[in-house]
Amino acid sequence: MAGMGALTRRTLTTSLMVAALAGCTDGSGSAPGSGSDAGGASDSTAAPAAGGAAPDPAAKLATATRQADQFDYDAALDTVDGVDGKDAEDLRTRCHEEKDALVPWPEDEPVSHLFFHSLIVDPSRAFDGDDTELGYDDYMCTIPEFTAVIERMHEDGYVLISPHDLAEPAEDGTMRPRELLLPEGRTPLVLSQDDVSYYEYMDGDGFAADLHLDADGAVRSRYVDADGTEHEGAYDMVPLLDDYLAANPGFSYRGRKGIIALTGYNGILGYRSSPREYGEDPDALSAARDAAAEVAGALTDSGWEIASHTWGHIDMGEKPLEKVDADLQRWDEEVGTLVGDTDLLIYPFGADIAGPEQYEEGDVRYRRLRDHGFSYFFTVDGSTLAWQQRHGEYLRQARMNIDGIRLRATAAGEEHVLDPVLDAGAILDPARPGL
Repeated sequence: MAGMGALTRRTLTTSLMVAALAGCTDGSGSAPGSGSDAGGASDSTAAPAAGGAAPDPAAKLATATRQADQFDYDAALDTVDGVDGKDAEDLRTRCHEEKDALVPWPEDEPVSHLFFHSLIVDPSRAFDGDDTELGYDDYMCTIPEFTAVIERMHEDGYVLISPHDLAEPAEDGTMRPRELLLPEGRTPLVLSQDDVSYYEYMDGDGFAADLHLDADGAVRSRYVDADGTEHEGAYDMVPLLDDYLAANPGFSYRGRKGIIALTGYNGILGYRSSPREYGEDPDALSAARDAAAEVAGALTDSGWEIASHTWGHIDMGEKPLEKVDADLQRWDEEVGTLVGDTDLLIYPFGADIAGPEQYEEGDVRYRRLRDHGFSYFFTVDGSTLAWQQRHGEYLRQARMNIDGIRLRATAAGEEHVLDPVLDAGAILDPARPGL
């Protein structure tokens, strides 16, 4: 396929769209089918000032305050160590008092995991009556809908964590629970986004085009409007959540943000970085891969985590093992070389390799995935707000899709799982078809 032309590729990816999106959010089935910073680098850690100089006391105090706001009291105390003055003393007192008041999240108590797809920037372009409108209406959210969900979860006392905060492998490989300490009344939440590749079929349909670094090194989106004008800003989940957490640090536990699930067949993060699909122009391919790697590094450095969503968005439970093996190798070669290793696997199609029963240690598919380095597995289940299973060498979570299907059904009273946490009727964007 290396020499396949752009037109043919677009036809192929358009034909894959409905299956890929529907599969990511298939909630019709039953439930599923590494140190203190294991959940990814925290942006609450003090960074050296430019030129290698140590931060001044005011900068240390600001960093320590943010760390305390994110419940990382030991880090805050380390950062403010040696800083004099009343503000520093007040912060030290606050850290000790709030740390003593933390309560443990019950061991193996299921934690909710919500996920989104790419966010619609311009509904008039996404919902324009063409053959992609229905898929976008079913499986995507608009930016106002995403913002409303995040604000509601924050107001209700949720705090973003990583699955790594719930359990981690012991020396013998057994998955052991970790103590998660939070203020009383706070509830942990995992957030993820699928297919952050900005697929070719989405071009011109009112979505962001990529993630990139701005002049200050922050991850932003590029959006091309209907007139062809390019804009830089917060046009998808990553920069939107980054901005929200900058203003509301207490929505994050120790700098945690979310998980980005990547395929590889159209490249990653908006860059056509697949040698298999875009090898006809070596210079463009090299530039795309360099840019993608730079953005991926900035994401993980700032608290985001990256998961495999398989290279080709394949059903890991149904594909022959030789195709599973080939896909795993291709993801490693084309995506892993850009983003680094990951122990997180988000199943395409929500298609687990088993039902709700525990994975069998001798199951050939499970062993294949474990031997490949995966320890955390995620499927989709729209029937429950939280499902979780820790056994043997793995942790498994069900995810709840937040999209047009789920919001419409909840608003119409056809489903009630989200009722305790979201007012779907108020969240639904009136720009959706038929509203």
